[in-house]
This record gives sequence, structure tokens and C-alpha cells, in this order.
Amino acid sequence: MNPTRELRPFPIPVVGAFSAPAPVADETLDYVAMPQGMAMYRPPVLPEAEQLAGCDAVVAVFNDVLTALNQITQGSQQGHAPTLRISLSALSAPDLVLVNQILGEGEVSAQVLTQDGAPAIQIQESVFAGVWRVLCSDADGAPAHDWIEVGAVPQVLQQSANEDADSGYHPVPDIPAELINVPSLLVELQDQRNQWAAGQAAHVVNLTLLPLSTDDIAYLDHGLGTGRVLILSRGYGNCRITNCRVPHTWRVVYYNSQDTVILNTVEVTDMPEVACAAPEDLHDSAQRLQEVIAWIEHPQTELQSAP
Repeated sequence: MNPTRELRPFPIPVVGAFSAPAPVADETLDYVAMPQGMAMYRPPVLPEAEQLAGCDAVVAVFNDVLTALNQITQGSQQGHAPTLRISLSALSAPDLVLVNQILGEGEVSAQVLTQDGAPAIQIQESVFAGVWRVLCSDADGAPAHDWIEVGAVPQVLQQSANEDADSGYHPVPDIPAELINVPSLLVELQDQRNQWAAGQAAHVVNLTLLPLSTDDIAYLDHGLGTGRVLILSRGYGNCRITNCRVPHTWRVVYYNSQDTVILNTVEVTDMPEVACAAPEDLHDSAQRLQEVIAWIEHPQTELQSAP
């Protein structure tokens, strides 16, 4: 990933209207389109051997990443593992290009926006799950800080969500009397936030199964607020995640490969699990990265990792 390039756009609205299905005018059979496309591990596109001459700084970076992976996977952790950072500020431009080429782009990308809606922090998971590229911009939009972060999910996402929750957002929506489901949902979520403790399982409210109208969803979103953290997880379809402006609360919406909403939820948790690299993914990444480092040092080595 080129650090000066913006991440891929977010073509699906994070929150908005989720209309009820239109009534069927006749009895004509309407088959659901078959799913297409699925994100999966693809080995990194490695450079030619001559490009690797004198790339000691690149080897050092990836050795640091491997060390970080081993420290996290070997540690006994409760809840989400902590993260470790490897700065890229000392790399030359050609070395940085080489690092980006080897890292590639994985399933999860994220942004933290400014109050004006501009990307302040851009994050891209690499092809090695749990190895993230993080690029922070200054007030003028120019790259300011650039690093690799190793762990389940970059800490800046959780920190930004906590800042939004501490911003004093306490709206009192004027909910029309006909929206009878919204007040009880807001009370349920408030109760779960009051009981929330670090490391506990997420409390998920499945809005898809509830008789909610477009107006219900709009008032619910207004009551929770929309924060600055946007996360997209691409797997079998897409998953859109945004933080709310109340503590420990996230909007998580799943789409199929035709960009149709198939699951619309609110989660009370520290970070939705779908955004995080699992412990077994971190183990796999350590093994795959070790092979890549061996190839960089000895380009005749054949990579053995299977997708």
C-alpha cells in the first residue's frame, strides 16, 4: 500500500435508510442472486531478486514485525491482545515502496475522520492478518506519522472511539409516539452499557429481526450518534462498522456480495470481533512472514504457505 494514496473508498453508506422490502405485485418467482467473490489469503507479490540487493533496512523491519508477532502470540492475554508498533520513518522511499509491496492489502481497512469529515488516520491490514499499516496525516492532509502495528486491531481505533464517547453527546431525541420500539431499544442499550466490563462478550441487538421502519432506524441512530471511526471488513461480502458517540457501542451492518443488507446490528462491546484478527490468524501470519523473510534473504527459497 502506497502511504500517500488514499484507502479504497467506502461505497456503502455506514448508516442510513434500510427500507422494508417492496410489496410483490404478483406471484412471479424472484430468485436471490448467487453470492460471488470471497476475500481470502493471497501470498504477497514479492519483488525480483535484483530489487532486494542492499535491502537490509527492509529485512530489519520485517524481522521486527516477526518479533512483535511472536511476542503477542506467545503471551498469555485476556481479551484483545495489546499491539506493538514498528516505525517506518527511517526508511528511504525505495525501501518503503518495497515494504508496501510485500505487505499488500488484506481484508480490513479503516479510517478515523476529523470533525470536518476528512481522513486523519488511514489504516490497512496487510495480507498478513494482524499486521497493519497506519498512516496519520497532519492538519493539512500531508503524511505525518507512518508505522506498522501488530496485534488484533490498531489501538488508535479504540482510542478514537473512547474520545467520541467522552465528548458529551447526550441528545434527547423527540421521538414520535408512533415509533414505539425505539425507546425500549435505547433503554436496553443504556442498561447494557451500564453493566459493561472489559473483556466480556458482546451484547448484540439484531435490528434485522425487529419490526423497525426507516424512521425507527433514523431515530435510533440519532439517539446513539455517529462517531469518527469507519471500518470495512471484506470477507464473504462486506461488513461496515462505525462507532457510536456513546460508550462501548458500535453499529455493525453486514452486506452480501450484491451489497444488500443481510444483517443490521448494534453491539455493546470494546471492539466488534469482526474487525479483529483472531489469535490463530496471528500465528499463521508469523509462520508466513518467517517464510517471506527467508525468501528475501535467499530469493531462491520457495514459499510453502498455502492459502
